[in-house]
Amino acid sequence: MRLKNDTPSLDVVDLKILEALQEDARQTYTAIGKRLGIAHSTVYDRIRRMEQHGIIKKYTTLIDAERVGARNITAIMTVYTDPKESEKVAEKLCEAPEVLEVYTSLSEELLIIAKVIAENQETLHAFIANSVAPLPGVLRIRTSIITKKFKETQPSIRNNSNGLTFIKKKHNRKRRR
Repeated sequence: MRLKNDTPSLDVVDLKILEALQEDARQTYTAIGKRLGIAHSTVYDRIRRMEQHGIIKKYTTLIDAERVGARNITAIMTVYTDPKESEKVAEKLCEAPEVLEVYTSLSEELLIIAKVIAENQETLHAFIANSVAPLPGVLRIRTSIITKKFKETQPSIRNNSNGLTFIKKKHNRKRRR
């Protein structure tokens, strides 16, 4: 990793280390080094620099909530706002523990899209009615409850001939006739 105008610039080795960590962050520096053909001390140094510069934000564990008995509902909430208040509304939503993700989108109107989790429909309704609807600038709210999850994943960094991409590799499937 090099710094250009105080901005980190990753090389191919840094990107391969990130790919390895995204696959399994519990790998040892030695295992990553063997996989990439470099010394474990090089892996250690590069990871520490990427942590110090905020490229690696944190290490975490993905838990299957259903398998541990958590019975929650997930909803996608679209909040239509007064454009002058949208940033403030989005910031307030970020503070709520029920809100997992917050995005803004421009279509015909400025929208805030939030992924929300609640224990049940009653607590979801109470959260929306008591915490979201009263916010200054909220015009209306549309909520879609997720009934079945087909896929949930995080994007992975891939270094290919076209440069960096954050989409997983495509799987080529041969058609059977």
